[in-house]
Amino acid sequence: MLLYLFRKEMVMSATFELESTLTDRYQTTVPDAVRRALKLGKRDRIRYVVQSNGSVILQRAEQSDDPVLGSFLDFLARNIAEHPQHLRAIDTDLAKRMRALTKGVKVDLEAALNPADE
Repeated sequence: MLLYLFRKEMVMSATFELESTLTDRYQTTVPDAVRRALKLGKRDRIRYVVQSNGSVILQRAEQSDDPVLGSFLDFLARNIAEHPQHLRAIDTDLAKRMRALTKGVKVDLEAALNPADE
């Protein structure tokens, strides 16, 4: 494990490996270095991004102001956990069509919505 401290902030090398153990109830403790890197506190939520190659990215889940969206995302997470065999990669033709349909479209996710669009 390689860690570098700079101005009291943790900066990690590109590769960082830690392990934890699953209990009989499929629970684990998030290692301290991971909690610090993700700035996790008690009751914070964690997002798992499952890649098509089988790797998993662990992220700090941001709180959503939209309870409907939050409930939907919780449903999706439970469904994926309960039925991982249903996950499929996007079809190549569909991905090409999506790129063609959105070519040249610029999106600023930080821009305020037009009041008519809210």
